[in-house]
Amino acid sequence: MTSLRHRRLVLTGSITGAVIVALDGTVLTVAQPTLQRTLHATFAQVQWTSTGYLIAVASLLVFAGRLGDRYGHQRLFALGILGFGAASAGIGLAPGVGWVIALRIVQGICGALLQPATLGMLRAAYPPDRLGMPLALRTSAIGLAAAAGPLLGGALVAQLGWRAVFFLNVPPALLIGALALAVRVPPPLPSPPSRPLTGLDLPGAGLLGITLVCLVHTLVALPAHGWTTTTTAAVLSAAVAFAAFVHHERRTASPLVPPRVAASKAVASSLAILLAASAALFGTLFVSSYYLQNVRHLDPFQCGLQVLPLPLLMVLSAPASAVLQRRYGPRRTTTTAMALLTLGTLLLSRLDDTSTPLEAGTGFLLLGAGFGTVMVTATAVIVRHAPVDHAGVAGGLQQTAMNIGPTLGVATATMLLTSTPTLRSTLLPLTALAALGALCAATLPAATAQEGNSQPDPATYPQEAASETI
Repeated sequence: MTSLRHRRLVLTGSITGAVIVALDGTVLTVAQPTLQRTLHATFAQVQWTSTGYLIAVASLLVFAGRLGDRYGHQRLFALGILGFGAASAGIGLAPGVGWVIALRIVQGICGALLQPATLGMLRAAYPPDRLGMPLALRTSAIGLAAAAGPLLGGALVAQLGWRAVFFLNVPPALLIGALALAVRVPPPLPSPPSRPLTGLDLPGAGLLGITLVCLVHTLVALPAHGWTTTTTAAVLSAAVAFAAFVHHERRTASPLVPPRVAASKAVASSLAILLAASAALFGTLFVSSYYLQNVRHLDPFQCGLQVLPLPLLMVLSAPASAVLQRRYGPRRTTTTAMALLTLGTLLLSRLDDTSTPLEAGTGFLLLGAGFGTVMVTATAVIVRHAPVDHAGVAGGLQQTAMNIGPTLGVATATMLLTSTPTLRSTLLPLTALAALGALCAATLPAATAQEGNSQPDPATYPQEAASETI
């Protein structure tokens, strides 16, 4: 198999895996009301179909990336996507809501195996200076899934029932998973000497998992219950577990997050940017939906059309951002993108009952252009600054930020909307959060060429890239 064909297969698998996960989340939101009625479930039970998944995936992403670094991203990708498809089929056949919740947790575990591997395979298959466009295509596909998910989910639920949205995942998951198991690429050059396997750092994985479980549970519970004894205890537990995790990582011989990744200023800044950008975006979307339906009196379909500029610009901006980053460097490109995201949030905060659809559309357009660009540029910095043998951990950190950020944004928006029920007072803090992300972007490398210091020797690249398949 040629190197070009190999890369195309890797890119196809990476995009398909990312789209399946993104589509699953969007169609579930549409299906939940019907699921609740059909299974005679309570609202709390239906909420756990989302919360259980989120807790499982967020707490395991970094450890799953570490597993991919040790045992091969192809194996983890195949296991994750086949398990995700099998769990989807099980949910479609589930007799009660308890089974749905349990299988959604299984889906979360499989999603954690799958998501870092989609980035790890790209990092191994493409040279560092050619990673931008594959990441851009992956981001564009996620944007398309986000745009099509509510429409596709609504049509399936209306015509075939809520179970159909889960059966939707099964054929592509099984096909790509089987391909990942079947395809082998012989190395074009003799394989390099095998590197000694380091430990998996199970204590570190456990401490980080406890930290993220407590954090996610707190963020989900705060909007509904506020600061209670339980949420306060969860926050304290997260802080203690994280402090113990940091102490453990500094002392252990085989840390979960390798020192080269943990000490990278570029990686830390990029993670902060993704966290701020995704929190600002999803918090703004959550609040804006209330404005469009309660103030503008739009029905859900009309609301979706009003927001359509966001995913469309996300799709269009992603490929352009790869070119811009190569020309202007990560710092200028990401700072400009975060400025667009900040401006979009600020414009939406100024909407009232006299605002026109053009004004709202402009705000969503800026959000999409900014977020699509940030997704590509910040992710590229993280992946490029991670050595090939730590690409899974880097991918796990990136996916963790992208899972925690939306939860943080929606929780913040909900609490602000409850205490200060105006669009401006709710969105201005989210605007400030996006502006903080823009400040973090100013610390990124000025030029893509500066990232070469953290890459392996190009002479060894074909050997390393050939070891990955899909």
